[in-house]
Amino acid sequence: MNLQSKIVAGLLALAVFLPLTFASAPTQAQQPAAAVAAPRIDGFDVEPVAQPIAGNELAFTLYGSPGGTASVRVGGATGSLVLDEVEAGVYEGTYTIGRRDRITADSTATANLRLGNRVASSILDESLVAGAAARWPGGSASASAVPRIDRFEVEPPARLMPGEELLFMLSGSPGGSASVRIDGVRGKLALEEVAAGVYEGAYTVRKRDKIAVNTIVTGNLRLGKQERSTVLGQALVETSRSRSRTSARRVAAPAPVCANCGAVEAINAIEHKGDGSYLGMIAGGVAGALLGNQVGDGSGRRIATVVGSAGGAFAGNEIEKRMKTTRHYEVVVRLDNGGSQMVSYPTEPALKVGIRVRVENGTLVPI
Repeated sequence: MNLQSKIVAGLLALAVFLPLTFASAPTQAQQPAAAVAAPRIDGFDVEPVAQPIAGNELAFTLYGSPGGTASVRVGGATGSLVLDEVEAGVYEGTYTIGRRDRITADSTATANLRLGNRVASSILDESLVAGAAARWPGGSASASAVPRIDRFEVEPPARLMPGEELLFMLSGSPGGSASVRIDGVRGKLALEEVAAGVYEGAYTVRKRDKIAVNTIVTGNLRLGKQERSTVLGQALVETSRSRSRTSARRVAAPAPVCANCGAVEAINAIEHKGDGSYLGMIAGGVAGALLGNQVGDGSGRRIATVVGSAGGAFAGNEIEKRMKTTRHYEVVVRLDNGGSQMVSYPTEPALKVGIRVRVENGTLVPI
């Protein structure tokens, strides 16, 4: 056997030898992630462009849980957009349309907000092009169903200043998509259907908002391709009339429906290759040098030792990476309100695509 063949044989033997080197080291157990509250998206909006041509900019705004990572994916775009958290719970970003992009008036825009290993998603229900028909990402309402708005109110604060909350309530046709636009505020606030036909949402006043007591506020309710709007008939600060009206609403409010129920849409296995460390390189280098030192004599032995050490270090690093590879499972749930929720599991969950579940304390409970 010549020198080159002996070196190759030695390195192949190294691949068998190295796992024994790491076997005596204690296995590092995967630590469970700290419990993180499920993120929420309160609003997702865009300033549309006149034409989706190269150079024009799409400005996105997202309201939701603070301290997260927000991103937007636009259908037909070659890249995605990461939004900056400009204020607590306010994320903004601008996507410049490129020459390779194929964005049209029918393109969708999906926002994702991640907190820890949990993700909330929202699909923009408006067109990216000004003047184009609005989009409806879900729902089964017929094109002829015209929504009705029975009531649109606000539970205002005593003073209109940063940090105060405006709690909006809209009642009307059930199963729709409701939102609020406030003049002087960028973006819109999505309302959640807390009971059949009852939609609620809270907006926190921010320093940059240009709103006053008599600012115009518009409530919108969409069913399928039909939309109806109404203007708020109240002041944005508390009065004796608003106190009596909201108190009556609290007493008469119907029981809430399940806002965290839906169906399993996908179960994805995610594999993370581990990182190699100096320990693997050292162990591999030592083992490679020992094997190389058994080859030939004189200068040939020295060359074999150097080559064996270098090859062993590389092989040891790769083997350590494989030994540290971990896998977890991400379950995507399509919620009944049209949104989605992702829940992560360290092992394969006993769930199947299509079954009904409820998101509860970071886990999925079949219903």
